[in-house]
Amino acid sequence: MNERVLRVLEFHKVIEQLINQAATSIGKDYASKLKPSSNIEEVTRLQDETDEASQIIRLNKTIPLGGITDIRMSVKRSVIGGSLSTEECLDVANTIYGGRQVKTFIENLEEGLPILKELVERITPLRELERQIKNCIDDHGQVMDSASSALRSIRTSIRTLEGRVREKLDSYTRTNSKMLSDAIVTIRNDRYVLPVKQEYRAAIGGIVHDQSSSGQTLFMEPKAVVDLNNQLQAARVKEKQEIDRILKELSASIAEQSEFLFENVSVLAKVDFIHARALLGNQMKASKPEMNDQGIIKMKQARHPLISFDEVVPNDIEIGDSYTSIVITGPNTGGKTVTLKMVGLCTLMAQSGLQVPALDGCELAVFKEVFADIGDEQSIEQNLSTFSSHMTNIVDIIKHVDNESLVLFDELGSGTDPGEGAALAMAILDEVILRDARIIATTHYPELKAYGYNRDHVINASVEFDVETLQPTYRLLIGVPGRSNAFEISKRLGLDEPIIERAKGLVGVDSKSVENMISSLEQSQLSAEKDYQKAHEVLLESENLREQLEKEWKQFQNKREELFKKAEEKAENAVAKAREEAEIIVDEIRKMKSNVDMKEHEWIEARKMLEEAKPSLTNKKEHQQISPKESNELQVGDEIKLLTVNQKGEVLEKVSENEYLVQVGIMKVKVKRKDLQLLGKPKQTFEKPVATIKGTNYHVKTELDLRGERYEDALLKLEKYIDDSLLAGYPKVSIIHGKGTGALRKGVQDFVKNHPNIASSRPGSSGEGGSGVTVIEFR
Repeated sequence: MNERVLRVLEFHKVIEQLINQAATSIGKDYASKLKPSSNIEEVTRLQDETDEASQIIRLNKTIPLGGITDIRMSVKRSVIGGSLSTEECLDVANTIYGGRQVKTFIENLEEGLPILKELVERITPLRELERQIKNCIDDHGQVMDSASSALRSIRTSIRTLEGRVREKLDSYTRTNSKMLSDAIVTIRNDRYVLPVKQEYRAAIGGIVHDQSSSGQTLFMEPKAVVDLNNQLQAARVKEKQEIDRILKELSASIAEQSEFLFENVSVLAKVDFIHARALLGNQMKASKPEMNDQGIIKMKQARHPLISFDEVVPNDIEIGDSYTSIVITGPNTGGKTVTLKMVGLCTLMAQSGLQVPALDGCELAVFKEVFADIGDEQSIEQNLSTFSSHMTNIVDIIKHVDNESLVLFDELGSGTDPGEGAALAMAILDEVILRDARIIATTHYPELKAYGYNRDHVINASVEFDVETLQPTYRLLIGVPGRSNAFEISKRLGLDEPIIERAKGLVGVDSKSVENMISSLEQSQLSAEKDYQKAHEVLLESENLREQLEKEWKQFQNKREELFKKAEEKAENAVAKAREEAEIIVDEIRKMKSNVDMKEHEWIEARKMLEEAKPSLTNKKEHQQISPKESNELQVGDEIKLLTVNQKGEVLEKVSENEYLVQVGIMKVKVKRKDLQLLGKPKQTFEKPVATIKGTNYHVKTELDLRGERYEDALLKLEKYIDDSLLAGYPKVSIIHGKGTGALRKGVQDFVKNHPNIASSRPGSSGEGGSGVTVIEFR
């Protein structure tokens, strides 16, 4: 990627923010070298890496990267035979421990993080080397007595000698205190001495090691402790030699594991780098973009990454699908250049594996090159004017631009005669469009306002200006060219009406027509937005009314079923009571059998007649009311009973006005209408239910994409979609909510849990969209 473009779009400022998010020096080093990639497979993997780290952040967890340092130089020195210091050895042990903590943390996460888990598998624990170092060096970087038996013995000797020296010197402080400037024992040149007054030098005797600035105090080593101090010095030399030997041994052990140590550091640096990218995305309230190689950019509520969240005005931007070029017109300081830089910088960030500040569901392209001619590049040294500087850049762009390029032109054709500049701008745009590049250009020239209407794949846009407040709103209006507000602004500022009217008369007819057309477009857009809002409100009212009617209908159905159930229970009780009474009568007659001439089969026949006397109770389906039309006419698929054989079946075809072809079991027979009883209608299914919004028909699909929607709007759409899907008879549907911050996903899941007609839900599989999709199954 061209270094000048990175500088013009201020990519280095994003890198600075990224470096600040890294926890280790090795991670900061990785971040400082980040460059955009033009390979879509590499970019996709980088985005997946960042997304996995973002999942950890969304769980309110942090990768433990403390204690990890860049030990590569120390390890290299140990490999060539160098002896490391205690601090360097301790850094190696701490880095080994930190690497093991990172490995354990990521492997224990329940979430599917395939990239990070595969990455930390390369970390070797090296517990034995860590234990060896920690057994020799404490947390303060001091070699411990336990490092070796020889060191323990030497230090015991040192402590004994120090005790004897102090004991002798303490006796001097007690018995000869008047000869001392202060009754203390101190150290000079690593030897224990006393602060002796100058006049008592001969009385004390010994070696003078130092004196005070006034010369009145001499720091003397009495003869009685010279020999002990010599022994102490010799012991300290032995101590240093033993420490050097221990460090040499530790350095050799580190050198033996150098290959694993280098690999651990490399993995930890990459983990920190990935985590830093995720932290930056979280700080920017960014989301993961879907990458493509078709030059398509779609972002909703996109914000400039370097402008404060509270100050920036988010805008929707789309290019590469219906149109490949956008020409933005409008007043100065209206936000045209900010929009230009925002698209360019977001593209560079996405191609570097960074998330972009836009709503979930955004889509960005991987370009081979991003070209930008932005700002005043006038150079006094090169004797170039503003126009010449712009043209130099544009000439270079045209030499290299192709269908895999994104081109950003700021104030195209400016700095020269307006007529020639406008013509030149249109010719340059025609040439770049011919090469199928993606173009966003800003301009002041009114001639370019009509450019988008005369070219295929080109659309006009503008930045909105509030004439009432005389301030730009920074909103980008796609499809509407900017218009001059000079007359309105002048009027608001108090310029006399006659002067304004005279100026209007001097404006050409063509310019007036263009301005009137733009004004009409703006009014149409505002009117369309109002109509949409009104239609949306009516839709919500209709939804509420439908819900109320459904609730009342359900209550009516429940009440009716309850009444039928009570009636059946009452009938059952009456029949049971009658049966009991009949049984008593039959038993009494049996006892009288000897007096009555009745055979056994006659008794059985009587019992059967008694059973058949029981009234048949209707089931719920038979309670359903059937309209007169339904009682006479049958439809294909109706469930019926063939009265002549008392069997259930299904209507296959209407043969004539009073005859139907029905299937009963395995038989297909033609039957008269009078021999058929309608039991129920088949469940209606709607393959493509249609609703209308603003005069546009759309079909209910088996999936709903909520990415990029505001939270409240998304839940309203979800509720409407579930109702339509239930009417359509779908067994299951998919809700696409993306990953992002997780708020929309949680809202969808909460809604699903509380819906009475939803049986179950689950996250999508790897082939269905993973955790960015929720699959719903209906009851």
